[in-house]
Amino acid sequence: MKATLYTIIALIAFAANSLFCRMALAEGYIDAWNFTIIRLLSGAVCLGIIMAIYTSNLKRKGRFDRTILDDKGSWRSSISLLVYAICFSIAYVKLDTGTGALILFSAVQLTMIGWGIYKKEQLSALQWCAFLVALGGFLYLMLPSAAVPSILGASLMALSGIAWGIYSIRGKVCVSPLRTTGFNFIRSLVAIPILLLVGMSHLQDVSIEGVLLACASGAIASGMGYSIWYVAMPLLKSTQAAVVQLCVPVLAAMAGVLFLSEQVTMEFTVASSLILGAVLVFILNKKKV
Repeated sequence: MKATLYTIIALIAFAANSLFCRMALAEGYIDAWNFTIIRLLSGAVCLGIIMAIYTSNLKRKGRFDRTILDDKGSWRSSISLLVYAICFSIAYVKLDTGTGALILFSAVQLTMIGWGIYKKEQLSALQWCAFLVALGGFLYLMLPSAAVPSILGASLMALSGIAWGIYSIRGKVCVSPLRTTGFNFIRSLVAIPILLLVGMSHLQDVSIEGVLLACASGAIASGMGYSIWYVAMPLLKSTQAAVVQLCVPVLAAMAGVLFLSEQVTMEFTVASSLILGAVLVFILNKKKV
């Protein structure tokens, strides 16, 4: 029950992130470089404040746990986070929504399921069928809107997906999801000077709307959402964590209908039913082959 609740909250945060990015970049409120800078900064500041309060409360209540306080993330996770964030933002303006989502989540799937198989996480025949049905529903939803992508955009989005898959896998070993995510964001700030060098030439493209959307993406959808995802990861197998993320494009599309007045199509209804139903079957089935 706990794993299900945390996973649902995290997936909603991922979908919100897609919505914020789409609104900010597609509408031209801000460029990809400055969006990434503000996203990382706001995430680090938000998590830094929450970590300070959390640590203070632990000490005040006498719950001083050295293993928790020693958990300060890792440079490998920070690099994965940074690669994901930068490549995603740049690729997003070079690809349309369907193409970008298809490449991103395909890369995530291959990375996490490949790792799960490498770690000998066995799947039942029913789980394999459910996975194929979910993937088929995903392709059915995305391919009609997918165009032939640019080589650069496709490569960047694939790299972003691989990086996110690695970041998710590394969350299985963290002690304190909040502190791990917070310090990963803080470490990622070492790239800010480099990003600023590029972003300075695009400052004229930055609007108040873009700044607010980037802050929401960083502080809420990324910072808090990734912390919750790191709570869920140790409770899930890598293969389960990979498959449930197929729900994100469905949730993002629903958000587009609610907040961007996008139309609900028959294709969307059919694909959503296939994906959500198959993911449910996959998670509930425990039998090993």
